[in-house]
Amino acid sequence: MKKTIIFIIIVIITIVVLLVNSDYILKKIYKIKYEEYVEKYSEEYSVDKYLVYAIIKAESNFNEGALSNKGATGLMQLMDNTAKEVAENVVMEYESGITLYNPEKNIKLGIAYYASLKDIYKVDTVTLAAYNAGSGNVNKWIEQGTIKEDGSDIENIPFKETNTYVRKILKDYEMYKKLYDV
Repeated sequence: MKKTIIFIIIVIITIVVLLVNSDYILKKIYKIKYEEYVEKYSEEYSVDKYLVYAIIKAESNFNEGALSNKGATGLMQLMDNTAKEVAENVVMEYESGITLYNPEKNIKLGIAYYASLKDIYKVDTVTLAAYNAGSGNVNKWIEQGTIKEDGSDIENIPFKETNTYVRKILKDYEMYKKLYDV
């Protein structure tokens, strides 16, 4: 009986401490892993590291072995053909079925790909839409006037998955900055 009461008290104290220190809980949800690669390549390609963490969280939840039902692979969920093309552009050796499971190479390729899209679309909202739905779709949406080039009307992104994706990344990006950008 005494052990049960002590256990309950310890649980209550733990809960209170965690509630008081909600950043502890939030940092478990919005974790940071692979910092050495994210920071290195974010700096090299001028992409905000907190945005990269938000992308990785959404794409794979930091699971380097992630494989989507569409064939996207690794931490940043890249398609093989896209990754091959990016690897050629950054002069990096690429081996289908292997390279994308390597955290450093996946992160480098993912950030390089994002940076190349950002060079085209200029703003993160539209760049994120292209990262998720592909440049062809985004170009068509802009040409048809469905979305604006400045990204001010993300609510008009016609693919529900992409619309939700962009909103999630932007929300998570803000949370990463709030928790870690001190």
